[in-house]
Amino acid sequence: MPKLTADEMERFLAEREILMRIAVVREDGGPLVTPIWFLHENGAIHFTPRKRSEWFACLRRDPRAALCIDETDQPYRKVLIEGSAELLHDIGEDDAWRDLYRRIAERYTSPEGADAYIRNTINQPRGLYRVALETSKVTTWRMPVRGEAGEGIWHHRYYEEGAAFRNRIGGPR
Repeated sequence: MPKLTADEMERFLAEREILMRIAVVREDGGPLVTPIWFLHENGAIHFTPRKRSEWFACLRRDPRAALCIDETDQPYRKVLIEGSAELLHDIGEDDAWRDLYRRIAERYTSPEGADAYIRNTINQPRGLYRVALETSKVTTWRMPVRGEAGEGIWHHRYYEEGAAFRNRIGGPR
């Protein structure tokens, strides 16, 4: 099962228009998953919930979060992160991080579109969170690329006894 190298992960997380899904824990213990915009900078994933979003309330109560950043086209890269979300700026502190907010918006639209988005949402209070990669569990995966063996694309534990790929990758580990 090929993992992304550190450089491959950095390049992937910097690509434009890739959404992230954040999973948080509701008050009743149930999961809540929300697709959102994000920015990877300084060894952390940054994101901005609006004041009235359910997942903002969930993070205030319980900072545990799982993040899934992946793509639908080959080589099907993915980065999975399990960690604790840190509130960097609370509601009402938007002016302190407006440049970062603009950089997030520019990942998903043009610079002009980002400016318009900010103008149109400036009165929508939001917070700024980050999940530090250094203190989180980070798992990466991708399909094999040209020149790499095509077998073993799944972790060995997924292959049943007698499966052709299991036999080629050396059985249980």
